[in-house]
Amino acid sequence: MPDFSQRGTITTLHDLSQVKLTVLEETLREATRKSPIGLVLPVTASDMRADPFEQIVEQLVEADYIHSIVVTLGLAPEVDDYRETVAKLERLGPRAQVLWTDGPRVSAMYGRLIEDGFSLSTPGKGRSVWTAFGYLLADRSLKAFVLHDCDIVDYDRLLLTRLCLPMAHSSLDFDFCKAYYARVTDRMHGRAVRLLVAPLLKSLITVWGADEFLQYLDAFRYPLSGEFAVTASLARSNRIPSDWGLEVGTLAEVFRNTSQKRVCQVDLCRFYEHKHQSLSLDDPTKGLMKMATDICASVFRTLASRGTVLHAEHFATLRAAYLRAAQDAIRQYHADAVVNGLRFNRHDEEQAVDGFSRQIGIAGEAFLADPAGGVAIPNWSRVLAASPDCPEQLREMVAQDRAEYA
Repeated sequence: MPDFSQRGTITTLHDLSQVKLTVLEETLREATRKSPIGLVLPVTASDMRADPFEQIVEQLVEADYIHSIVVTLGLAPEVDDYRETVAKLERLGPRAQVLWTDGPRVSAMYGRLIEDGFSLSTPGKGRSVWTAFGYLLADRSLKAFVLHDCDIVDYDRLLLTRLCLPMAHSSLDFDFCKAYYARVTDRMHGRAVRLLVAPLLKSLITVWGADEFLQYLDAFRYPLSGEFAVTASLARSNRIPSDWGLEVGTLAEVFRNTSQKRVCQVDLCRFYEHKHQSLSLDDPTKGLMKMATDICASVFRTLASRGTVLHAEHFATLRAAYLRAAQDAIRQYHADAVVNGLRFNRHDEEQAVDGFSRQIGIAGEAFLADPAGGVAIPNWSRVLAASPDCPEQLREMVAQDRAEYA
């Protein structure tokens, strides 16, 4: 049932199911005439060949309110990967381009920037998003950049319009828009948010008090969603983490670089389904266990940067507080699942919480050993100071790749 709840200082934009897609799209067409939008689609070679990507491209054919689309192709070392991606995008016309991050030209650019002291050696979604933002910054007409993942099983344009409209509409003045949604099929998903982030934030506030940053994070209904929109100017100022702390790290950069009054979250759809990460209890360097470590470390380092003192004793107390909060959450989720007829394995939930608890301790140890670790990719303002024509170079690389390989 729709609600009107507004938590904290960020604005929540609900899905009240009162407007049709055709109306939203016409409103967006009018808005983007003065406020053009660029769309970033980070994709791997395997995701590019999966059914959801085909569905996304099919839906984007009718999304003529998107001015520019850049598909950042990573984990794709073969030229055939690039050619297949270009072929899949032909229906979108010249507004859609492939930025091949594993190609020789972009790889060489990374090498030059690394030699100049920029932290770009870690491949992944963070670096792909950063590179796409640089590409879009070459077009100074773009007001905002929108990003969503390419493994969304039930994708349709309603998701895209709801993510774009808060950034484009002339009567709104948001700098950043974060997506939220329900992750549910025949059971509850979203374990990293339900069983780690939500009880962790509650526990952090219990241990360290009502820190403004923690309250800000706690106001987001789904802080780990991969979908967001950001103004071009804020994209230029934000650093981007290169690890699994990407989503929380992005929120930390937004907190640092703009007012909370200019931040919103939007309900994209009732249900949302995409690829699920393995829990990986037996290997903490992979899956949700690795994600948990990076998320916790990102939060700890942000707190330290704000002057919070963190000692080893704090992390022991935090783990105890987290376990109690997470166990309380499991009881609540179990009740919710029963009333909604969902499958719910309480043992699996408890195992996940035990694993997350261990990772909190590991992240705390990593923080104490290296409080300034987890170097983020530099923001584009810094890169442009050293290499003002870098965005234009990226545009030229994309054109040259297409001419040579497509």
